[in-house]
Amino acid sequence: MIIIYYDVGGAHSVQVAAGIHLDILPVDRVPSSADLFKMKKFDNTTKDDYGRILFAGTDNYGNPVYTLSCQYASPIVVPSLRDMHRIQGGNPRQLLLISTLGTINLLMKIGGFSSRRLGWVGFGRPIVVKGTLKAYPQIARLVSEVKDLLPDLMAGKEPAKISEIDKPEIWWSVESTT
Repeated sequence: MIIIYYDVGGAHSVQVAAGIHLDILPVDRVPSSADLFKMKKFDNTTKDDYGRILFAGTDNYGNPVYTLSCQYASPIVVPSLRDMHRIQGGNPRQLLLISTLGTINLLMKIGGFSSRRLGWVGFGRPIVVKGTLKAYPQIARLVSEVKDLLPDLMAGKEPAKISEIDKPEIWWSVESTT
C-alpha cells in the first residue's frame, strides 16, 4: 500500500500526520514544540518541494509513507496521481491518498504563510507551531482512522468502517481491480 498525506504547502499538517503514522510523534498526547521538528521537513519546505512526493518513512506494516504539497491544485493532482498509478500497472486498491486540509486552522495558515511563503521564519514559526499543537488532536484522530483501516485495505477487503472511506479527506479506490 502506498500512503500519501497531502495538503497545500506540505510543511505542517502533512508532516505531523506522517510523523504520527510512522510513530515518530505520539498519537495519544500533544507533543512538545521541539518534538514537531523531529520531522525534518516540518516548517522547512521550499518551493522546490511543491508538487513533489517526498518519502517520510516506512510504517509498521512495511508501507511507504509520503507527503505531498499540492498547493491549491489538489482537485487536479489527486486524480492525476490515481491515473498515473493505474497506468503504471498499480493496483488502485493499493494507493491511499489522505488530505489533511480539514485539520488546518487559522493560526497554521497565518504562521505557515508568514514562515514559508514570506520567509519570515522568526515571526511565522511560533504562530504555526502554536496552531499545529492546537490542531494536533484532530490530526492524530485522522491518522488513527487511517491506521485502523489499513489491515482491511491491505488484505483487499472492503474496510470495516466503509463510512470512513466516504469522508472527503480519505480517498481509497473502489474501482474494480480486474
